[in-house]
Amino acid sequence: MAGIRIPFDALTSRMNLSGRFEGLRNQSVTSRFANLRPISEFFDFKRLSKPANFSDCQSRVNYNLGYFSSNYAVIFVMLSVYSLLTNLMLLFVIVLVIGGMYGIGKLQGNDLEIGERRITTSNLYTTLLCIAVPLGFWASPISTVLWLIGASGVTILGHASFMDKPIESAFSEEAV
Repeated sequence: MAGIRIPFDALTSRMNLSGRFEGLRNQSVTSRFANLRPISEFFDFKRLSKPANFSDCQSRVNYNLGYFSSNYAVIFVMLSVYSLLTNLMLLFVIVLVIGGMYGIGKLQGNDLEIGERRITTSNLYTTLLCIAVPLGFWASPISTVLWLIGASGVTILGHASFMDKPIESAFSEEAV
């Protein structure tokens, strides 16, 4: 029996998702947030309206994802911080792993000597792994990531689809 083949390129080409994130790799963080739009423009309630049809919604999303991309990145970062602050066990595991890797790296390959006892770096990495993996599963990172994807998707795509394009962009799209 043949498997079901889903044409992802046909689905993503309508929203222009293939080329949307290509420019993000080449930018630094300061240049990424240099085009942050003001809050008064981001929350302009006069431009909120229901899209007439799917084509209008798609046009709004394509325009607003490019225009407010830095604002949407800030929203994603804020939701990420919120998800870590509400899941303190996951935050503890992340700090434990980063701190453990930093501490083991400070040994520069030498063994850790505590009194008469010598502990090799491979033993330290193994101990860190044996502690972090069960704690990591207990911290439920998959549900946190799924919540983050859902919350940011609803927030960002909801704003992008209900925020109407400015009048100036309507004139620039007309063919002369």
